[in-house]
Amino acid sequence: MAKDRAERISSAQDELRCALARGDRTLSKIEPILGHLLSTPDHSLFSDEIIARLRGMLNDLAWQILRVQAEATGQSGREAFAERHGEALAAHFQSRGALLSHCHALAVEWQLTERLETQNGLDPVLSPVLQALIAHPDPSMASAAMSALAAQARFAQAQRRMELPLAELPADLFHETLLAWRAYNGERASDALTRAESKLRSGYDESAGRLALFARLIAGAGKDGLDALIPDQAGAGLFFTALAARSGQDRVFAILSSNARQIARLALGLRAAGLDAGQIDEVLLRLHPQAAPVPELDRISGEDARRMLAEILNEGRP
Repeated sequence: MAKDRAERISSAQDELRCALARGDRTLSKIEPILGHLLSTPDHSLFSDEIIARLRGMLNDLAWQILRVQAEATGQSGREAFAERHGEALAAHFQSRGALLSHCHALAVEWQLTERLETQNGLDPVLSPVLQALIAHPDPSMASAAMSALAAQARFAQAQRRMELPLAELPADLFHETLLAWRAYNGERASDALTRAESKLRSGYDESAGRLALFARLIAGAGKDGLDALIPDQAGAGLFFTALAARSGQDRVFAILSSNARQIARLALGLRAAGLDAGQIDEVLLRLHPQAAPVPELDRISGEDARRMLAEILNEGRP
C-alpha cells in the first residue's frame, strides 16, 4: 500500500516536471519574440494589444527621461526635445531584456484585470481583499492599504493610457533603465546629463511604488492572507504579488504562469503558496474554464511544489 502510494506520488511529480519543462521552453522564447515584434510591423505571432501597450510604456519611459534631460541641458522646449529623441531612446530600451519582460508582465496583468472586470464585475482598483485590508485593525496595514489603493488607481489610469511612470519601476530596473539612457548618450555625456541623472535618482523612492506596497501588504497578512490567492477576490495585482511571494517565484514568472499553456506552473505555484488541491482547481477553473484539472495534485505537498519550481529555475532562467 505504502509502496503504491509512493509510486503514484513519484509519477505525478514526474508528469508535472515534464509539464514545467515544456512550459519553460515556451517562456524562454518570450524575450526574443518580443524584441522581434517591437521592431517589425508583423504582429501575427502576438497580440496587437500587448505590442501596442509595450510600445506605449517604453515610449513613455523615454519621454519622461528626455524631459528631465532637456531641462538639465538648457533645451528651449522639453516636449519638442522628447519628441525628437523619444522613438530612438525607446528603441534602445527594447534591447534590455529584463525591462522588456517587466513591461510585458504588466501588460498581461492589466489584461487579466480587465477580464476580471468584464467577466466577474471586479473593480479594477478596489478589490474585496484590498477593501478588507483598508479596514485592518493595525493602523500601519490600513495606511499601507490606502496607499496601495491610490497606487492601483494610478496604475489603472496609466495602463489605459499605455504609460508607465518611471517611479513605478523596481529599483533594479530603474537603475538599468538609467544605465541604458547613459549608454544611449555615449560621447554626448556631460555634467548636465550627470545632473539630470542625479535629479532622477534623488526623486525615486521604491517603497512608495505599487509593487512595494502590495508586497508589504502580503508580508503583513502572513498566513491569514490566503484570500489574496483567489484572483476574483484579490484582483490581479495583489493575486500575482501573493503568488510570487508565497511560492518563491519572481513576479514576472508568476504573471506568465497565468497563461493557458502554463497550467502546471500555476498549479504548482498555488500549491507552494498554500492552497489545497480543491482551492487550486477552483482558481484554475475561473482562469481557464476549458483546461483539464491537474491530476494527483493533492499528492504533491507545498514543500514538494516549491522544490520543483526551484529546480526548474535552477536549470536555467527562461
